[in-house]
Amino acid sequence: MIDLHAHVVLEQTLGAAGRYGPDLDEGDVAAARLPCYRVGDYQLLGVRYRDSAFMDVDRRLAQMDERGIDLQVLSPNPLTFFHHIDSTTAVAFSRCQNDGLADIVGRHPGRLAGLAQLPMQDPAHAVTELHRAVSELGLIGAYIGTDLGRPLDDPAFDVVYRACIDLDVPLFIHPAPGGIDAPRRDDRMARFDADLWLGFAHEEALAVATLVLGGVLARHEELDVCVSHGGGSTTWLAERMRHAAATRPWADAALRAEGVVDALVGRLWWDAHVGGPRALAMLVAAAGTDRLVGGTNLAGWDETADPSYGDASLAATLDANAVRLLRLPTGVPAPRPPT
Repeated sequence: MIDLHAHVVLEQTLGAAGRYGPDLDEGDVAAARLPCYRVGDYQLLGVRYRDSAFMDVDRRLAQMDERGIDLQVLSPNPLTFFHHIDSTTAVAFSRCQNDGLADIVGRHPGRLAGLAQLPMQDPAHAVTELHRAVSELGLIGAYIGTDLGRPLDDPAFDVVYRACIDLDVPLFIHPAPGGIDAPRRDDRMARFDADLWLGFAHEEALAVATLVLGGVLARHEELDVCVSHGGGSTTWLAERMRHAAATRPWADAALRAEGVVDALVGRLWWDAHVGGPRALAMLVAAAGTDRLVGGTNLAGWDETADPSYGDASLAATLDANAVRLLRLPTGVPAPRPPT
C-alpha cells in the first residue's frame, strides 16, 4: 500500500515559531491533565504526539508493517502551516520543518518520502524553498493549506504553481483549524471539534471551487493538485457549482461552456481518506477512480487502516494512481502483507 495522508511532528520544530510555539505538554494521567499541543492561541487536547508514530519513526515503521503500508509520504502537521504569521518566521520555520523531514526520509529510503512546507504568505520565498526542498533535500512535492490569507487564485501564487510544474512535482492541499495564527472566522466551529471535520469539509470544497472557478487549473494545465479528504463536501456540491458557473453573472464565457467545469474538476486528484465506506462510495460515484489515491492519517484521531475498505481491485488502483501522481520511478511496490 502507498499511503499519501500521513502527518509528522518533528522534535526540532518545537518552539521554532517564536511566540506561536509550537509547544508540547505530554499531560499527566495522575492529575487528569490531557496531552496538549499548543500553536499560537490554539490548543489540541488529547492527542499524544511524543512516543507515538507522529514523532517516533521506529513506531511509525512498525505500524506501517502491521497495516501493510509499503511507502508512506509524510506531510507537515496542518496545525503548523503558519500561513498568516510574519514572513521571516514562516520562512525559518519552513526550512526547519523541511530539513528535519528530509533527514527522516533520507534515513529510510523506499519506506518514507516527504512533502515540503512552504511560506505561502511570501510567494517568492515559497518558490525558493520549494526549489531547495526538491532539488537539494529530495522531497517530492509541496504541501499547503487552504487559507493562505489571500484566495488560492490570487495571481501572486502563480509563481508557486509554475514552480511545481517546472520541478514536475505535485501540490497537496489540506486545511488547518481556525484560530491558530489568525482569528477563527466562526466561533461555532470551536464546539464538538468541528474545526477538524465540518470546517475541513467546508475549506476543502471552497479550495476546489477556487481552483476551478478562479482559473488556477485553466492557467496551469500541467499542475497536479491533490485535495485532502476527497475534497470535503465537493461530492455534494459539484453539480451546484456547475450550475452556478452556467447561470451566475460573475462566470465568464469559458466557464459557461458545456462540460468545462466538469473537465476542470476532473483534473484534480482526490485523497480517499474520507471517513468511511459510504463516503468513499459517494466520492467514487462523483469523481471516479482515475485520480483517487490512498491515505490513512496514521496515528491521527480519524485513522483509517485500509483506504479501500477491503476492495482489492480498488486498492490496486489507488496504488497505481499514487505512482503516477508521485512520479515514482520503480512502479508499485510489491504488496507487504500485514503482520
